[in-house]
Amino acid sequence: MARLTSRITFLTALASLATALVLAGCERQAPAQTGTAPPPPVAVQATAPGTDDYDTSKMDFKPGPAALGAEPHAGAFAAGDALSMDATLKPLTSNPVKEVRLDTTHKIVEIAPGVKFSAWTFGDQVPGPVVRARVGDRVKFSMTNRSNEAAPALQVIAAPMMHSMDFHSAMVSPQDKYRSVAPGQTITFAFTPNYPGVYMYHCGTPMVLEHIAPGMYGMMIVEPRNGYPTKVDHEYAVVQSEFYTKLDPQKRKVDGQPLYVLDGERVRTKAPTYTVFNGRYNGFVDKPLPAKPGERVRLFVLNVGPSNTSSFHIVGTIFDRVWMEGNPDNQQRGAQTVLLGSSNSAIIEFVVPEAGNYVMVDHHFANASQGAIGLIAAGGAAGAAESEHHNIPATATPTDPFAVKGKLAFESKCLACHSIGGGDKLGPDVYGVSKRRNDSWLVKWLKSPEQMLQADADAKSMLDKYKVPMPNQNLSDEEIRQYVAYFKWADANLRPQGQGQPQPAEPGSAIPPNKTLSGSPGDVNPSTPQSAGGAKGELKGK
Repeated sequence: MARLTSRITFLTALASLATALVLAGCERQAPAQTGTAPPPPVAVQATAPGTDDYDTSKMDFKPGPAALGAEPHAGAFAAGDALSMDATLKPLTSNPVKEVRLDTTHKIVEIAPGVKFSAWTFGDQVPGPVVRARVGDRVKFSMTNRSNEAAPALQVIAAPMMHSMDFHSAMVSPQDKYRSVAPGQTITFAFTPNYPGVYMYHCGTPMVLEHIAPGMYGMMIVEPRNGYPTKVDHEYAVVQSEFYTKLDPQKRKVDGQPLYVLDGERVRTKAPTYTVFNGRYNGFVDKPLPAKPGERVRLFVLNVGPSNTSSFHIVGTIFDRVWMEGNPDNQQRGAQTVLLGSSNSAIIEFVVPEAGNYVMVDHHFANASQGAIGLIAAGGAAGAAESEHHNIPATATPTDPFAVKGKLAFESKCLACHSIGGGDKLGPDVYGVSKRRNDSWLVKWLKSPEQMLQADADAKSMLDKYKVPMPNQNLSDEEIRQYVAYFKWADANLRPQGQGQPQPAEPGSAIPPNKTLSGSPGDVNPSTPQSAGGAKGELKGK
């Protein structure tokens, strides 16, 4: 008996020792205390055990027939509390029935400074309003084809046209719901979103390409039944699309500006003049999306196309979560870039690490140079003065093709150190340089800066101030004349407003962004012999 008691005591002691070792190991593996608060717990989507969110037997495949009426709607072009009219998204409404009206219009929109484009729209804007619903909601949709109504700017800008609506989020008969309706007619139909995601809607009337390209598209967000598994501080919609423009053959004008219309040849050859976010060249540079350091941002990103691919990237952060097609079941972690084909989408979440301006960009940089660029403004310096190397141009585009060459060279070689009207960087702001220095000084400085630093008092003074010597770019005489022509154009025509880039120019002194080689190949004829400094870049000495 005593031996048995002793054995039990030994086993008990051994168990206690093992428990102590395990606890000690746990303590050694615990993370060190850093003094920072732990991240908030992540909410988990509640799904009842044994249920299938994609059980097709519980999906609505019988929404009822569409109705076509001859009575046109004459009120607001867009209506419904499920709609958001710009990039800042309204919260999802709780009502299970979403009433949505998106009428079609033909109107003039400005897609870049001074570029008036004859667009076709949903809800009277490009892109159309964002529709937001949840899985299982009933969406009741109405659309009047109002393409026969005169646009405010012109009596007739495009002939009235058959139009239709195609919701990628719906599971319905296209022949019934997506039929084309004539000008003045109204179509109504209902559907139930069965899958969560970020979906495109667009006109599906043949030829579909020529209906999407003028602006007939938008985003629809379908949330999971139980919401998203994370909490965020901001939600924004980013819609990437392409514009294919040419000058109106009839040479009409709007508010004194030339009218641009759809270029059918460019559309068919996938050669856009602009690639933009939310319908505007550099629109999110002019009006950045606000956030604060430490906040979590959720972007709903849709590449409309209609034909090219997007490589969406944000400079300075990592995508903490990427839900491809906007469905949390399709999750990636720690992504740098999201590749989206035409009509592909994603929900992107990231944390703003510190104060600064975070550049949203299509990493197909040819697309970025056409306007697919924007800023997340998180307490950094105002404007885009530090972001030019991400294809934000230095200025508007001169009307003089000779000066345009100087602009392109300046943007290629000089933006890392200089701005034009954006303030000093590593080197001085060159706005006003043609008024501070004569042509002879500028030519010598651009030709041989190292010699100037040895002999010229002004050059030495600049080195004392900025500490970084001007490198010799080995410019030809022709290239130097182009630089000087550009500087003279800028000094004569720019009207700086703050320190943002690009600075605006005097109306009539600049041409649309797509006319520069950085915007659209072949749209500039550099052989034109006129320049801001006289014939073929004529220079003037002291």
